[in-house]
Amino acid sequence: MDFNVEYDVIVVGGGNAALCAAISAANEQARVLLLERSPEDERGGNTAYTEGLMRFAYNGPDDILALSPDLSEDEKNSDFGVYTEDDFFNDMARVTENRTDPDLCEILVRQSNPTMRWLKEQGLRFLPQFGRQSFKVDGRHKFWGGATLAVSGGGRGMVDHLFRIAARKGVDIVYDAWARELISSDAGVHGVVAQVAGETTSIRARSVILACGGFEANTEWRTKYLGPGWDLAKVRGSRYNTGDGLEMALRIGAQPCGNWSGCHAVSWERYAGDFGDFSTTDDYERDSYPFSIMVNGEGKRFLDEGADIRNYTYAKYGHIVMKQPGQFAWQIFDSSVTHLLRPEYRARRVTKVAADTIEELAAKMGDVNVSQLVETIRAFNAAVKRDVQFNPAIRDGRGTTGLTVPKSNWAIPLENAPFEAYAVTCGITFTFGGLKITTEGQVMDRNNRPMPGLYTAGEMVGGLFYFNYPGSTGLTSGSVFGRLAGRSAAQASRRQSTAA
Repeated sequence: MDFNVEYDVIVVGGGNAALCAAISAANEQARVLLLERSPEDERGGNTAYTEGLMRFAYNGPDDILALSPDLSEDEKNSDFGVYTEDDFFNDMARVTENRTDPDLCEILVRQSNPTMRWLKEQGLRFLPQFGRQSFKVDGRHKFWGGATLAVSGGGRGMVDHLFRIAARKGVDIVYDAWARELISSDAGVHGVVAQVAGETTSIRARSVILACGGFEANTEWRTKYLGPGWDLAKVRGSRYNTGDGLEMALRIGAQPCGNWSGCHAVSWERYAGDFGDFSTTDDYERDSYPFSIMVNGEGKRFLDEGADIRNYTYAKYGHIVMKQPGQFAWQIFDSSVTHLLRPEYRARRVTKVAADTIEELAAKMGDVNVSQLVETIRAFNAAVKRDVQFNPAIRDGRGTTGLTVPKSNWAIPLENAPFEAYAVTCGITFTFGGLKITTEGQVMDRNNRPMPGLYTAGEMVGGLFYFNYPGSTGLTSGSVFGRLAGRSAAQASRRQSTAA
C-alpha cells in the first residue's frame, strides 16, 4: 500500500469503536485509513471476545421490534419491558457512585437508541438475548437488567460485519500495523508513525482517531495503576490492548482522565489462559453467582452475591475475588437452581466438583477449609428468609437475616444434593482510565484545550466509568463515541482542506 498520500483520517484500532469511527468518517466522504495492530485472524480488539450485547434506552416492544423485526410470533410475545433514558441515567449514576462525567453520560444515553438504529442502517442485525438476559416466567420470556439485544453472531459477528462495511465504503485497512508515535507539531497532530509488517513507516493525515483500547493486557501498567496483585489477573480479551494509544497521546500532552485505578473485572474460570482465546473464551465467564454462595479458601463468604441483578455487579466482583487469599474463590450451588446456570457452566473447560454432601464437596475442592465451610453453610441456611418467594427475573427480596455478610436476594439454602462448586479467579476486561475529550470526541491537553487533529473513542475515553459498570454499556459506548469521533474528525479534515 502507498502511504505517501495524505489521508483525511487515520483510525488506530480494529474493534467496534475504531470501525464505527472509520465508517462514520467514510460516510462524511473522508479518505480513511484503519491501522489494526493484530494479524487479520486476531482482529477486532476486545469486541471480538464479547457476546455482542448492547445496552440502550427503549420505550417498549416497538423499539425492540424496529431493531429486530424478524422474530417469530412467540418471540414477539416476550416481556421486553422498558428501559428509558431516565433508567439508563440512573444506572450510570448509581453504579459509578455519581462520578460519571455528566456531559459524556448524556451523549452516551441520548445517543444510545439513535446509534443502534444507525448500526442497523449500516447493515448490522440484532437479536434478543433469550438465553442470557431473560428467564421464563409463567411460560413467557421476561427480560431483565436493561441489556436486551445483541448483535447477530456475537462480538466476532459484529467485527466481521463492520469490517465488511468499512471495506465497502472505501476504508483502507492494514493489519499487523502497530502505531508507535503521533506525528505532531505546535499546530496539532498530523499522522502516525507505525510499524507495518515490522517496517517503520510515517503516515500523514489531517486527523487521527485513537481507538485502540486500554492497558489491561499490559502487566506492568496493571500493577502500576491498578495496584499490587493485578499482574496475576487473567486477561479476558485481546493481548494487543497494552495502552499504546494512551502512551502516545500522553507523550504529547494529552490530559489523562477518569478512574485510572479502576477496571471492569469479573469472576472468570480459575485455570483459564493468560489472554483471551477465540476457541475458549465463551466457556470461561461465571456469572450465575447471584444464585450461589461464594466462598474463599478459608471457607468464608466475602460478598453479597445477591446485592443486585448480575448486570450491575459482575464487573466489580472480579476485584473482590482478586483480593481473596490465593486470588480465587468457589461458587457453590444447590441442585434446585442449577437449571438456571448460564450455558458456559456446562462447557467442557470448567473447574467443577459435585457431591452429595457438603463435607464431600469441600474435600473435593481441595483448597478450602472444610470445617469453616460447613459452618458457613450451616449459618447461611439458617439465615435464609424462607417465607419470601424465589424469583430469578427480579430482585426478589429473598435474603438472609443476622449474617455479617448478608445476601440480599435469591438466597437459596444449600440442602438439596447434589451440590456443585465452580472455581473462579479474576478476569479483567478493560481499564477505566483514559483521555479527557470534548463533547465532539476531540482529545484535550493538560491545559484543558482541544488538541487539533486528535480524537479518541471506545475504552480510551476517560470519565465515563468509575468503580463499576452497567453490563453491556461498553459496546454501546464504543459505537456512540466512535460514530461521534469519526464524524468530527472528518468534518475537521474537510475544513482544513477547504482552508488550504
